[in-house]
Amino acid sequence: MTVTLKDVATLAGVSVKTVSNVVNGYAFVKPENRRRVEEALAATGYRPNVGARNLRRGRTGFLALMVPELSIPYFGELAGLVITAAQKRGWSVLIEQTQGTRSRERETLSSLGPHLVDGALVHPEALEAADFPSPGEIPLVMLGEHAVDVPIDHVAIDNVLAAQTAVSHLASLGRTRIAAIGRNPARGTSSQRLAGYRAGLTAAGLSYSDSLVAPAEKWHRSVGAAAMRSLLASASPPDAVFCFNDLLAIGALRAVAELGLRVPEDVAIVGFDNNEESAFSLPSLTTIAPDKAALAEAAIELVHRRITGDKGLPPQDIQTPFALEVRESTQAR
Repeated sequence: MTVTLKDVATLAGVSVKTVSNVVNGYAFVKPENRRRVEEALAATGYRPNVGARNLRRGRTGFLALMVPELSIPYFGELAGLVITAAQKRGWSVLIEQTQGTRSRERETLSSLGPHLVDGALVHPEALEAADFPSPGEIPLVMLGEHAVDVPIDHVAIDNVLAAQTAVSHLASLGRTRIAAIGRNPARGTSSQRLAGYRAGLTAAGLSYSDSLVAPAEKWHRSVGAAAMRSLLASASPPDAVFCFNDLLAIGALRAVAELGLRVPEDVAIVGFDNNEESAFSLPSLTTIAPDKAALAEAAIELVHRRITGDKGLPPQDIQTPFALEVRESTQAR
């Protein structure tokens, strides 16, 4: 038989309202009553009807998360952290990957609505302002570096400053021919990190050269390896490289090793994202480490505030922390 709130209340010797308050996580319950209810919940095996509860609240119980590629570890790790943060608020998360194309991002965004999800977290690469729904249509939080002027909440690290920090670190080691791998005009992330790369060179008194900036249609290991080989085959090869994500950097490490060169003695390498793989590469990878947990928590908090009635709040632009994780690829063992 299905266990009801009334059954739990009878066993605990409290009111149905008290049981409901405990089940819904409200704080204003006497400690003794909370203990008795929790024991009764365990004894009866009561499970709340989440669907019915959300229906009463006028919600679906789901959030959407839109990311470019789950095969890129950063997005997989971020998705896991978003799911954890959402579960604390009672939401499940539907994940959609778009491959970073405008058509797929636009199609995904247009398919979202109150009939499907309560809100959405979107990490676009190619969307334009006209592609976003009208304000108030559905609570949206934009993640990441995509630069588009729309009046919605936004959570990201300062990517320009982060990239500049990476390049300044390489310059502080005495490197003077610092290359970059990852330029892709179609990606908003790329333009931000390229701007930071240039700012880092300027701050170090170094000149920018187009020949030291390698394009990357995809930010995958194989692309990083190919770009590194091309840079090292040039007449004036680099003595350091800033890669726009860790996968490009892992590929670059491989290419350097294949050519019989040493990291960091011959070429120092810095990545971006601090994926778990970066700590276990050989040599381990120096990288920019965004606080992904803080980003996920901030995004869920913003969408929660919009959904629960704080709709008049002006759009928030939150910057979460990052750090430079120095490892063996710039610091000789």
